[in-house]
Amino acid sequence: MHTTAGPALALLVVALIVRRQLRTRPVRAAAPLIGTAVLGVLGVVALTFGVASATAHHPLTAPTVALVVLTLALAVPLGVVRARTVRVWRGPDGGALRKGTALTTALWLGSAAVHAAMAQWIDHTATGGLLGLSTLHLYLAVTYTVQALLVRRRAARLTAEPAEPAEPAGTPTDTATDTATGAAA
Repeated sequence: MHTTAGPALALLVVALIVRRQLRTRPVRAAAPLIGTAVLGVLGVVALTFGVASATAHHPLTAPTVALVVLTLALAVPLGVVRARTVRVWRGPDGGALRKGTALTTALWLGSAAVHAAMAQWIDHTATGGLLGLSTLHLYLAVTYTVQALLVRRRAARLTAEPAEPAEPAGTPTDTATDTATGAAA
């Protein structure tokens, strides 16, 4: 049963993330961290059960542990690359808005494929259990946190810039009027 449930769960989670990525949304200071914190906690719990399932009959080997670490490390550059594909712009109210692109979607699918391949490799070297699949939540937490932090940084720089290019000192921005007569000065 776990051979089809695992990939189906991974596909569902990635589909939900991609769906959210393709919507225009405001860039908020704390919202991404709450979701990734939940994913992180779920990831630690899942990894604990994954290690227990993998070590039920054999101890973990150094190559298996190295592959788990490599899987989580690969999540970082994938998040960096995806963050660069997200459109960030100033909305009508001056706040930053964000929306993923078709390339963002393709890179999310690529990230999912990387995790799936690494999970298979981990399970092959562990010779039992579900250790590879158990890294999914932590992998998503890491890669999404990196992407969210970089998008938030871009949004902060964007909203810190003036909305209109500043006029040089002494340049009138509109016609002055004489308040007493209402005539142009």
